[in-house]
Amino acid sequence: MVGPPPLQGLNVLEFAGLAPGPFAGLLLADAGANVLRIDRHTSNAQAVPTADLLTRRKSSIAVNLKSQSGIDVIKELVKSADIIIDPFRPGVLENLGIGPEVLRAINPRLIYGRMTGFRRDGRYASMAGHDINYLAVSGVLSRLGRSGDKPHPPTNILGDFAGGGATLFQGILLAIIAREKTGEGQIVEANMVDGANYLATFTRQSLKIPIGHHPRGENLLDGGCPFYDTYETKDGKYMAVGALEPQFYAALLQGLGLGNQDWENRRLDRESWPEMRRTFETIFKSKTRSVWEGIFDGTDACCTPILEYSELEMDVSREGDQRPAVTLRGTPCLAVGEKGVNPTVHGQGPGVPGNGYVGQLLSPGQGGENALRNWFGWTKGKDFDIKNGGIVLKPKSKL
Repeated sequence: MVGPPPLQGLNVLEFAGLAPGPFAGLLLADAGANVLRIDRHTSNAQAVPTADLLTRRKSSIAVNLKSQSGIDVIKELVKSADIIIDPFRPGVLENLGIGPEVLRAINPRLIYGRMTGFRRDGRYASMAGHDINYLAVSGVLSRLGRSGDKPHPPTNILGDFAGGGATLFQGILLAIIAREKTGEGQIVEANMVDGANYLATFTRQSLKIPIGHHPRGENLLDGGCPFYDTYETKDGKYMAVGALEPQFYAALLQGLGLGNQDWENRRLDRESWPEMRRTFETIFKSKTRSVWEGIFDGTDACCTPILEYSELEMDVSREGDQRPAVTLRGTPCLAVGEKGVNPTVHGQGPGVPGNGYVGQLLSPGQGGENALRNWFGWTKGKDFDIKNGGIVLKPKSKL
């Protein structure tokens, strides 16, 4: 018998944004929190979904933050909220009169999470930027890419999501723990420069020791080493090799048909690496990926297929079923896939459409009336109305 998800009962107000802020909200929602997205109001008859796909289990209300009536709605909601997610540049919500000092005065238990790209107190604080810029000024981007090639960003996983949204989520959880001791909320500030840089602690410190002191792309773990690299197969697919330890390297050589040819003694001889790489490339290209899988599956050669999401989506036996990031045996998070066989592994509850592969768009106002009723006991017509696409409180409402 499992208990409810760990964050059940917590109310989160997420101001609409893209990537890191919504991802922090998604992590909270998957852990059981109630997440209400605050969208910009629209006077259109039909609300248009935003580009945000990270909407799992969230609801939305549209609020005109440029009007006093809209600000009043936020201040009223904050009375029953546990967490705020502010994804804007420094000063945006403060200029609207709903910065952390104002809202925390209304609700001292409020945890006010703020997400920026650059440091709030740094030289780039007032500048626009994206993931690539945050990685660039952090130093992390200088270490990403092949030898002799320009620095290359790994899409926006490292800055937006790992260094940004996931780091803000971590900070919010720490603030929740602290609140249990003090009874007070606090301001939680995360930025993608510091978040990405913290994740790169080992890489940065490795610059001072032999494992990582060579130029970009010429080290043990960044593509410089032939037994920690990727190789194309006969059918145009790829295998990943990570045979770092001697015993794993020996198993790799056996699978490649290179045993007892003195390659074992040249494992760490960097002068031999170019020849070793060429040899590996030729051998891997001689067979299809499926053949190599048959050779290496079940061995300690640290040689695995590079699977594409299109394959994983169609074949869950390849570990393609999407699950929560961590497993809590007693209070599992909510399911990511549509069906969870074992709640302590796959997450509990009915899950959501798309199995974690298809994001669901959320229109401004979608599900908002139910959320307001369930969270705060508000009903349309009695406690609030919708005017010009945005929610406004009823003048005589006793809330």
